[in-house]
This record gives sequence, C-alpha cells and structure tokens, in this order.
Amino acid sequence: MARKKNTHILAPRYWPAWLGLAILWLSGKLLSYRLALGLGSLLGRLVYHLARRRRHIAEVNLRLCFPEQDEAQRKQLLEAHFEALGIGLILTGFAWWASDAKLRSLLQVEGLEHLEQCLNQGRGALLLGSHFTDLEISGRLFILCHPTAVMYRRHENPVIEWAFSRNRQKNFVAAIPREDIRMTLRTLKNNHPIWYATDQSFKGPGSTLVPFFGVPASTNSGTSRLAKISRAPVLTFNCIRLPGSQGFRLIFKPPLQDFPSDDVQSDASRINALIEEAVRLAPEQYLWTHRRFKKRKGLPDPY
Repeated sequence: MARKKNTHILAPRYWPAWLGLAILWLSGKLLSYRLALGLGSLLGRLVYHLARRRRHIAEVNLRLCFPEQDEAQRKQLLEAHFEALGIGLILTGFAWWASDAKLRSLLQVEGLEHLEQCLNQGRGALLLGSHFTDLEISGRLFILCHPTAVMYRRHENPVIEWAFSRNRQKNFVAAIPREDIRMTLRTLKNNHPIWYATDQSFKGPGSTLVPFFGVPASTNSGTSRLAKISRAPVLTFNCIRLPGSQGFRLIFKPPLQDFPSDDVQSDASRINALIEEAVRLAPEQYLWTHRRFKKRKGLPDPY
C-alpha cells in the first residue's frame, strides 16, 4: 500500500516556504520601498544565474516576441526582467503586509472614471489584467482605488496557497476559482468588478490559436463568452512600476466597444493585441518565464 502523501503545512518539507514567508513579512513591515527595490534587484540577479531552466524559457520568449532586437538588446532585456522578478517577489511582502498608508504613497491612478462609468450600468465589469512581475502588489493597489473580486488558480505548494488564500480573503470582495462560472456570474450580478488575467497558455475547451507578438499562441477565448452571458462591460487594467522609487501607475482603459463579437477567435486576437500594448509599456516587467507558446496543436514546442 502506497504511503499517504504528507501535505500538513507544518511538516519539515515546508519549512523553507515558511522561512520565505517570514522574510516577505519582514520586508512588508520594515523595509522602505527604496530598500525593497535594491534587495529585489540583488535577488533577481542571483536567480538569473541559478534558474537556468527559467532563464532559457525567457530567452526563447524574447527571441520569438522581439525578433527586431539584436542579441545584445535581448540579453539586456533578459537581465532587467530577472531584476524585475526579484523586485516583484520582495514586493509581495508589501502586497500582503504593508499598511495602506505606506502603499498609497506609491500610487498614481489614471482612468478610474472608466471603471466607475461601467459600474453605473449595474452589471459589474470584467477587468482584463496581465501576468506582470508585480502582479500581487498591483492587486493590493487596485483595491485601494475600488473594492473588487479576483479570479485565481490554486498554487501547488500548500503553504504558499495558504498565504495566497488568506490574503485574498482579507483584501478582496471575493476570490473566485477560475473554473467557477456560477460564482463569477453571481459576483457580476452583484455589480462587482472582477479582475483576472487570460494571457497564459491555455489548453482545453475554449482554447483557440491566435497571434501573440505575431507568434501563434494557445489562448483562452472564454472572455467573450463570459461577456456575452453576463452582459458585463470589459475593460483593461494595467499596473506599471515606474522608474526609480516613483512607485506605480494604475491604468484603467475605456471599455471595449463592439465586444463581444460573433467571432470568438477575433475577440481573442483583439485581447492579445491589448496585452501586447501593455507589455510594450514596460517589457522587462512582463512574466517571460512562463511557457506562453506551449500546448499548440500541430505546432512544435519551442522550449
């Protein structure tokens, strides 16, 4: 008889994860933003040298998405990306444990009136985000502007999932598992905005192959279907970390017009183009370590 897998979150195998959470707690409580940026940059440089597999994935993605750049330019972008990864990790401590006052000093907001106009229709709003390296702190900054719900996918490590779950429940109106359509529709019916990202490789019902930076990518077409069922307006939301210690700019764009259409593939292409537009604002801050071009039916895996 096979031994039952030990998943108790206090087991010794999870002590490194607890140590990591303790460091993040200290960073959120004690570090200034400037010091957090410095520490995150150093951590990112270390990860660049140690995480060879992730570095390879990012190299492939940058080569596919920025063919106009030469090798030296892409290497510079790659190194900046890993620094952004380290910063995003350290700032997770800010997202989960820093005070509202500490975070408000870092916040610049553009276009919040677009979200408010959408909510005046009484059908909630679908806010399309993207997987940037500062994803966690962008959610915390978002709720300083307006209460919102969030869609999520469970983390494989139970300690990390415990931390994610605890902070989702504390900070958001609702935390919706990405497969729970009923809860999604109920949240929209209650006129809450829902923030989620559909920019990672997707395989299964609702997957369609459309360009991302000109490269065919398996893409979730569920946004147009969800918009059609709920009749909720759809708009994009981006959070960009500004140079130096200026903080962050949250950008709410006007709602999409003539969306959804009768062509889900065209809708998915349109959304990917909007994500590309956001990525070009700060390309080093996008999550290039994800295998965006895997799971493509009939096409080779470039990784």
